[in-house]
Amino acid sequence: MIYKFKSKVTGDLIMLEADAKRLLKMMGRDAQSKGIFLPEQMQAAIEALEQAVSLEEQEGLQDPKAVSLRQRSLPMLKMLKTCHDQSVEIVWGV
Repeated sequence: MIYKFKSKVTGDLIMLEADAKRLLKMMGRDAQSKGIFLPEQMQAAIEALEQAVSLEEQEGLQDPKAVSLRQRSLPMLKMLKTCHDQSVEIVWGV
């Protein structure tokens, strides 16, 4: 299954289920198959992802061939920041 995150001010962000669920859980959404981020919720989601990236980098990657959380989360962070700046929601699963 894929997750497609959509907003009116960015292109769609498509992720594989496992990656999307991982990021959603980090942002406090418990891998919901449908949902919405309102602009007022985005700053907390951004901070949660940035904190998780920082923690992973402090611990170091186990497998050098694995995609880092920084790389995996960058498209989501860009989308969140753009939508937050323009006060536009992000939806998925609808």
